[in-house]
Amino acid sequence: MYPAVSRPVLRTSLALLAAASLASPLALAAPAAAAADPYQVTAVKLTVRAGDRDCTVDADLYRPAGVDAAHPAPAVLTTNGFGGSKADGSTAATARAFAERGYVGLAYSGLGFGKSGCPISLDDPRIDGQAASQLIDFLAGTRTADDGTRVDYVTKDGGGGKVARTGENVADPRVGMIGGSYGGAIQMATAAVDHRVDALVPLITWNDLAYALDPNNADQPAGSVSNDVPGVYKHQWTNGFFLIGEAQGLLNPSLDPSRLGGAGCLHFVAKACETKRWLDSGRYTDDSKQSILDYARSVSPVSYLKSVKAPTLLVQGQADSLFNLNEAAATYRTLTAQGTEAKMIWQSWGHSGGMTDPASGELNLGKGNLETSYVGQRILAWFDRYLQHKEGTDTGPAFAYYRDWMPVGQTYGTSATFPASGDAWKLYLSGDGKLVDNRSKVARGSREYRNGLLPTSHSESSLAGLIGLKDPEPYDLTGTYLGWTSEPVEGAPVDVVGAPKATLKVVSPRTERVQNSGDAADKLVLFAKLYDIAPDGSKTLVHRLVAPARVPDVTRPFTVELPAIVHRYQPGHRLRFVIAASDTAYYGNRGIKPVTVTSAPEDTGTLELPLAGR
Repeated sequence: MYPAVSRPVLRTSLALLAAASLASPLALAAPAAAAADPYQVTAVKLTVRAGDRDCTVDADLYRPAGVDAAHPAPAVLTTNGFGGSKADGSTAATARAFAERGYVGLAYSGLGFGKSGCPISLDDPRIDGQAASQLIDFLAGTRTADDGTRVDYVTKDGGGGKVARTGENVADPRVGMIGGSYGGAIQMATAAVDHRVDALVPLITWNDLAYALDPNNADQPAGSVSNDVPGVYKHQWTNGFFLIGEAQGLLNPSLDPSRLGGAGCLHFVAKACETKRWLDSGRYTDDSKQSILDYARSVSPVSYLKSVKAPTLLVQGQADSLFNLNEAAATYRTLTAQGTEAKMIWQSWGHSGGMTDPASGELNLGKGNLETSYVGQRILAWFDRYLQHKEGTDTGPAFAYYRDWMPVGQTYGTSATFPASGDAWKLYLSGDGKLVDNRSKVARGSREYRNGLLPTSHSESSLAGLIGLKDPEPYDLTGTYLGWTSEPVEGAPVDVVGAPKATLKVVSPRTERVQNSGDAADKLVLFAKLYDIAPDGSKTLVHRLVAPARVPDVTRPFTVELPAIVHRYQPGHRLRFVIAASDTAYYGNRGIKPVTVTSAPEDTGTLELPLAGR
């Protein structure tokens, strides 16, 4: 499979990539050991039924000192991000952190990772959720590990708890879940099939994998990231996932036959493998749309959040082009609309980097700063309220967001509502390339750009931030994009908090001729983004985020919702809105498709930015 690379070199490269896997930002190192061990760790294995297979789950059980049947404690269940295991920095450090605080911990390697069996099934509630539910049986004391280990020291709630996989009420341990990325979505998958889960803290995870891997930000339904028109293939992130997943046989050698995948993949379930193949093909016919959209969405929270009742504290990263802030916002809206208790924090770091020193006040479990970081304090309060049942605990505001322009200790802004209640900043796209604040200032004019055969714009090298590599600065080649620039900000700074929206109308005769071919790949693709232009002319693409859009119909106006940001435009700085023909991190247009944008006072595009409440 890898004929050009020797096995030792390949193994080393894959190990480095997996070590910097999608959960790696959550923790970088273990806390220093205390003089006297505050907990005991026991390695356990449990054979579970996961979908149509039996497989072994590899776990570590953390029992705090002084906890026994007469003195029980609530439990915290955690698992790894994609490519990790029970022993990686985030998973083990999280279990240790809560065991040190008196919680029973169970850290396990997710299905297909570490020494756990079964193929990778993308946190499917029907497989991964079912497996995690049986780990809750273990914490309830109604199931023993394969070596006979039994737990009788987890706090029980009165009566029984409803488990969808069995359809009955069973012993109900008091258990919360916490984890990042792949270890975030599993929490919602588990809570959907097992209502014994009492509290969730998913960090930097997804709402809809169809959007995360193949996003279409054009004409999305209100409050959602999902779209019935296929999107633009995020090939760098997706190939990184696939490489790490397929490498599990080298990184964690095993003769366990349950780990074998299907449809030509070594370690993924057949449907995941088929979806990857369709994405690689660049085709979006009716058959492929069903494969791409339906399967990816079926294993995503968007499809089963209606069954999630556990109080949920969502923590999402601003520096994250894999699972952006819009995903957490969509999950938050769904949960709160159905009456599930939920709150949301937009922290600084995510998959694209941004991990800061604990002195900044940001959470870093590897540095042991739960009590001293804002996010850590919120997590502890969440578990105090819903696992310790401390009724008077203040779990904080509905919405909080990190502000990189504020001093340590004042970095988080808060709001009693989401979106934060503020005014909107509305600008108009003028024919002379200006962003103006009044329709009457719009100049008449038309401008054109065209795509090339290769990408001519760069936002990011997607894995660079994750594994610490230097990434070239963003760029757009002349003639392959259009930009509109505002006047310098005057007086007070402008704080944008939320997802900007652009309403556009483009002219593309070549697209119009083919866009109804039956293959959505013939529709126009463009990329919308926001820059901050400093007084010296230097420019910043905010968190390197772009909004890929596959335009449903170039004969009518459409709206593009950009990734949400938290950004201050300082006095003297200008905002630049750009639409580009391509991006190095994504697939682009099929064929050359020139695009013209025409502006007139009575008919022009608009850009609307949500502002923080004053």
